[in-house]
Order: sequence, then C-alpha cells, then structure tokens
Amino acid sequence: MYRVSPHIVQFAWALGAGLGLATLWVNLDPASYYDVIEYRLWGPHLPDGLSLHDPIFSAQYITSQALMALFIALIAKELWEALVLSHGTLSRRHRRMMPLGAVLGGVLGAVAVWVALPLNSAALFDLGALTGWSLPVGSDVVLCYVFGAWVFGKGHPALHLLLLMAIAFDILGLLAMAIDSAVQGVQPLWLGLSVIALIALWRFSSRHARAGASEIAHRRAAHLWPYALAGGVCWAGFVLSGLPGALGLLPLIPLIPHAERSFGLFAEAEDVLHDPLNRFAHLLALPVTLALFLFGLTRGAVDMTAFGTLTPRILAALWLGKPLGLLAGALIGLRLSGRPLPKGVGLFDLVLIAVLSGIGLTVPLLTLDTALPAGLPADQVRAGLAASLAFGLLALALARIFGQRRA
Repeated sequence: MYRVSPHIVQFAWALGAGLGLATLWVNLDPASYYDVIEYRLWGPHLPDGLSLHDPIFSAQYITSQALMALFIALIAKELWEALVLSHGTLSRRHRRMMPLGAVLGGVLGAVAVWVALPLNSAALFDLGALTGWSLPVGSDVVLCYVFGAWVFGKGHPALHLLLLMAIAFDILGLLAMAIDSAVQGVQPLWLGLSVIALIALWRFSSRHARAGASEIAHRRAAHLWPYALAGGVCWAGFVLSGLPGALGLLPLIPLIPHAERSFGLFAEAEDVLHDPLNRFAHLLALPVTLALFLFGLTRGAVDMTAFGTLTPRILAALWLGKPLGLLAGALIGLRLSGRPLPKGVGLFDLVLIAVLSGIGLTVPLLTLDTALPAGLPADQVRAGLAASLAFGLLALALARIFGQRRA
C-alpha cells in the first residue's frame, strides 16, 4: 500500500487533545466552559426577512460552521479524486460495487436501529419518531485511520478500504445533515449567491484548465485566489440561506483543477503535486489541524453525568446496526460484481472494518445542532459518541486474539 500522509495522524492528535481538554474542563467547571465557548464575539443583526437567523459568531459557531468547512472540503477532495481520476479506487464500475453496497448497508442498518429503538426517549424529550435519524450515519475518518493502523498495520490494503468507507460515511452524514436543515426551513434566495459564485468561477478560471487550452489559460487556472474568493462567497450563501456553513465549500471541489491520476486516499505523494486542488490541500494542513483541535474543544466536551436514554440508543445504532448493515451490504455488492474482495483483504479483515465503522465522533458531533434540540438530549448522545471509541479497542483486541495484526 502507498504511504499515507502523516498529516492524518496530526489531525487525530489535535482532535484528541481538544476532546480531552474540553471533557476535563466541563466536568471541573461547566459554567466557565460554556461561558467561553458561547461568548458572543460578534453577531450582526440582519433585517427581518433577509435571513432565517442571525449568525452569532461565538468560538463554537466559528469553529463548527467556518473552520470545519476546511476539513470537510479536504475529505471531499479525497472521495472526488477516487471517483473521477484514473487509477482511482472507484474509477471503475466493478470496483464500486462492494464499497458502495457496504456503505449503503451500514447507513440503512444504523438508521433502522436508531428509529426502531426509541427507548422512551421520544416521550421523555418530546421527540418525533424520526428525530435524530442522521446522527449515526457519519463516522470519523481520522480516528478510524489511527485505530485501523493499529489493527492492520500501516501497509495493509484493508486500511485503504477502511479509509474509503469512513470518508463515504462522513459525506453521507453531512448530506443527511443538509436534509435535516432543509426540512427545518431555508432561504433558497441566498443559495443563488452560491450559484453565481460557482458559475463565475467556472467561467473565468476552471474551464481554462481543460486539455487543449493555451499556456496563458492554464496559468490563469492555476491561480488560487479565484477559488478562495468563490469559496468565501459560496460559504456565505450557505450560511445566510440557513444551510450548515460546514458544507459551504463542497460545491467547489469539482471545479478546482486536479491531477490526472490518483495516488490513493490521503497519499503522501500528493504533497509534491502542483495542481490547484492538491496545492490547496497542502496549504490546509495547518488550518485543519487547528480546526480539529478547536472543534474537539468546543463540541466534544463529555459530561460524565449525562449518560441517559439516548446514550444506548446511539450506541446500538453504531455498534449493531452499522456493522451488520455494512457486512450485509458488502456481501451483496460482492455477489453483484462477481469479483472477490480486493487483493490482500480477507473476510476477517472485512469484519474488523465493520467493527471500526462503529466509531462515530466528528461528523455526528457536527450533526448534533440540526438533529436534536440542545441540552440534555444532545449531551446524552455526545456521551454515547465518545463511548463509541471503545469499538476501536474491541477491533484491536479481536485482531490480536485471532493473530490478524500484520506489519
């Protein structure tokens, strides 16, 4: 397997440091913790009818709605390259069947268990039958990779498959969050701002990167500032429309010129490529590290007294529904494609991937704002998401017991 960029481990350490500090702080002095992360740094008051809400720029809001958009754009870039570039993991139809079946099966299994196990929580918190359905859809790319590297070893091909599925789960979790937000109401007029930014970007920069264009056109398409400017305008359109700002950079990814071939998910070799998309990814390494630390600090505080009825519900969706659904979907995908598992990946490796898929933290935490009301329901789910890390330890124990850990 290719060498994975060391940045992903750096991301995991930053996220873990933020989570640990936030958990310690909220359990020692919760009042000061919430005062700091919710302090209104700046909050413009928009005229009535102009937007569905007035953004309150606290540390929590800036991190979740602005800085995390950089991280989401980074993982979306990896999935996009896997789909469209030559030698990409999903560039051929027969390569897509098994991962696609596994991811769809995992999503359906997780949502089905969440909906089927109300555990009196609907009556207790006055929640609808489908409230919170999007929570177990997402995963955690960086933590799945770290646990996967311990379980399989850094050179094992199953680690690449795990990364692919974790990214796909995260993207689907974000799309589920967008659906939740749209159901609650949006101002579609503001999305026109995002559309104008994307059209202008394609007209003046992106289209000049196509094959056969002149050298001057290629140089124009290589400038980064038009993409950054369009990204800011597109993000503003999402925020003002009422959609999560964290998704505001996703539409840009297909419009930024990329390399001609894929070197693998988070491949270290891509750090030396000079196409605009990989140059952006390289520049984002430090900001994303900071974003994940601040995200863990502002969103990952686990109140040790908050375990309640929603905690086992989210754990059942992640630990039961998602792994079983993933295995069932993978087997169906293998049957439909008529091909075996990827070279070097065995059935037990697939079981370990299914177990590791039960880790759900970053994207589910990001989804909490739109999926559940604030307060005790969100705190109970947050405690369950933190407890889901135990499935990483379970996968490591299974690998060692059955002698499956490889260098």
